[in-house]
Amino acid sequence: MHTCWNHNSAYHPWLLGIVAGQPRSRVLDVGCGDGLLLEKLAPLADAVVGLEPDSATARRAAERLAHLPHARVEKESFADHSPEHPYDVIIFVASLHHMDLTAALTKARELLVVGLAANRSPGDWIISALQVLPVRLGSWLHGETRDIGVPVAAPRESLAEIRSTARQLLPGARIRRGLYYRYLLRWTKP
Repeated sequence: MHTCWNHNSAYHPWLLGIVAGQPRSRVLDVGCGDGLLLEKLAPLADAVVGLEPDSATARRAAERLAHLPHARVEKESFADHSPEHPYDVIIFVASLHHMDLTAALTKARELLVVGLAANRSPGDWIISALQVLPVRLGSWLHGETRDIGVPVAAPRESLAEIRSTARQLLPGARIRRGLYYRYLLRWTKP
């Protein structure tokens, strides 16, 4: 299986650093796509589980992870997922905007998120415009693979709406805007 670079995998080093800083753990990757992040996480965790509701994509991820005994992919949505054991880390890389924000954050309650926010305010549009050159340069330098054959969805909530919902549901959550039109949300359950 090939390894590609895109706006999602640009955040993999950050996520790997966070998981590496945890004691051995159980990690859930919601909307795991082709399993590239799970493959990278496997050496750092006791168990890695990917959720992928798209059949063809889940099959590709399972093939990628077949050689890793403590990694698995489940073909189901986060809303339908009922784990036998709790997770130490839950990751949403550009998948949270495929779900109802409030329901997903309420269910997760301990998560690490890289997500997409919709541009709604003039400030959002200005910041996105200022990021075009560095984003295009990063994409060119890394040889971005734009279409990796996974379902995509346009973001629905603005960063302000995501911040407001997170403040209500996840007190103390830290949210910051990232490059590649992403945001980073990190929260540790008290």
